[in-house]
Amino acid sequence: MNESPGVGEAEREDEVIAFTKVRRLIAERMVQSKATSPHVLMVREIDYEAVEGVRREHGERFKATEGFGLTYLTFNACATVQALGEYPSLNASVRLDTLVLHRSINLGIAVDLPRGGLVVPVLANAQDLTLREMARGIRDVAERARAAKLGMDDITGGTFTITNTGPFGTLLTGAIINQPEVAILATDGVARRPVVVKSPDGEESLAIRSIGLASINFDHRAVDGAYVARFLARLAEIMSGRDWDDEL
Repeated sequence: MNESPGVGEAEREDEVIAFTKVRRLIAERMVQSKATSPHVLMVREIDYEAVEGVRREHGERFKATEGFGLTYLTFNACATVQALGEYPSLNASVRLDTLVLHRSINLGIAVDLPRGGLVVPVLANAQDLTLREMARGIRDVAERARAAKLGMDDITGGTFTITNTGPFGTLLTGAIINQPEVAILATDGVARRPVVVKSPDGEESLAIRSIGLASINFDHRAVDGAYVARFLARLAEIMSGRDWDDEL
């Protein structure tokens, strides 16, 4: 028995949207990256309580001075650069059957564009930046990216990339490596959660802390899981233990 289509169903048609030039380029690079690198995902929980305290104490004054807020991304970027200095095989590129360790840390920051798509401007020599300089640098490249004011020098030469979807409350992101780099770090949403903490004498108790996940996709040709696990452990240690107050 044939059923008649509902009201208006006969007129419905799928909308076909052609890929933009940017979308096509991203698609090509992402497919190429997955075909080139054996991606492995590793995730670590990060305690942001120390960072949260610094943001509460210095946030208003920082915004009054700089004209913008003190974001989690700034702290993540600084901690990442410090950890990369201790784990240089992640600040590297694969060239044929060799691993090229880069002397400078040129940090790529993925930026979403107003009309769709992504671009990854680069903060050159990020190892030389203070916390405040890192915040300014991220703000600058993000604003210029969204205003289509980046030059070729701004988007080339990256050695490690961070993508930050945390402002949208994401839980876990498995990003695709930005070739020819060997890893990409994704920082997701930070939320208040009950966690078990230990006092200096070893006593356990429940506390409310600001917790988020940091996930890294790495190229298994270049490094092994144990190396990346140690990098993430060091990153978590820096985030919770660095003297951020002294830098502001």
